[in-house]
Amino acid sequence: MQIRHAQMADIPVLATLERHAFPKAEAATQAQLKARVAAFGNHFWLLVDDDDQLIAFVNGLVTNQANLIDEMYERVDWHQEAGAWQMIFSVVTDPDHRKQGYASQCLKAAIKDAQLKGRQGLVLTCKDPLIGFYERFGFVNEGFTGSTHGGVRWNQLRLRFEESQK
Repeated sequence: MQIRHAQMADIPVLATLERHAFPKAEAATQAQLKARVAAFGNHFWLLVDDDDQLIAFVNGLVTNQANLIDEMYERVDWHQEAGAWQMIFSVVTDPDHRKQGYASQCLKAAIKDAQLKGRQGLVLTCKDPLIGFYERFGFVNEGFTGSTHGGVRWNQLRLRFEESQK
């Protein structure tokens, strides 16, 4: 297994995994994923097997805005490569490979890259049942964001790097 960044050729399988991971109202479409890969493909962390089959992935833009807001999902032009915060939009694992730590590997890669780039940290949103999963990585639940993306209430979680971690 290895982690690599996204390429345009990955878009169909990224879209398929999104559809398996999220309800239709929440999943990124193929068009949205294409725009994201074009704008910030180096902010997709893909775990692939030895045959380059996609197993899991994490993605999101970088910005100086401190909070993840719904508009970011649609506005790839908000990506700021030198931004302070790595936003995380999706944490996805192929259904046949769940509960094996693959999403965790992708998330750890995103965290490491954000640290190496000198970012302040990472921000993501999740539903109540996943809060504990992200807290294991050091994310702190900041509560309900006001987001109703896909008709669901989302909590915002933040992993803030200490100066000594950068």
